[in-house]
Amino acid sequence: MKTKLILAAAMLAFTVPAKAQVGIDMSLITCGQFAALPEADKLLVSSWLGGYYSSTKNLTTIDSRYVKRNHEVIGKYCAEHKGDKLLTVVMEKAH
Repeated sequence: MKTKLILAAAMLAFTVPAKAQVGIDMSLITCGQFAALPEADKLLVSSWLGGYYSSTKNLTTIDSRYVKRNHEVIGKYCAEHKGDKLLTVVMEKAH
C-alpha cells in the first residue's frame, strides 16, 4: 500500500507540468511590441491598461461601450508609433 502511494506521488510529480510565474513590467512595453502580439494577448493587455487607467482616476465601474473602442484606438496609435512606450501613451493620450 505504501509503495503504491509513493509510486503514485512520484508519477504525479513528474507528469504535472511546473507553472512558472512570469512578471511583466508594463512600463517597458513599446507600441511595436504590443502591435506584434497575437490578438488574444492584445486584448488582455488592453484590458489591463483600461483597468490601470481607471484605477488612477479612482473609477470603479467598467463601461463596456468603451472597451472595444479603446482596444482599437490603442492598436491604431501603436501601428503608427512603434517606438512609444505603451503605458505612457495610455496615460498621456487617454481622456
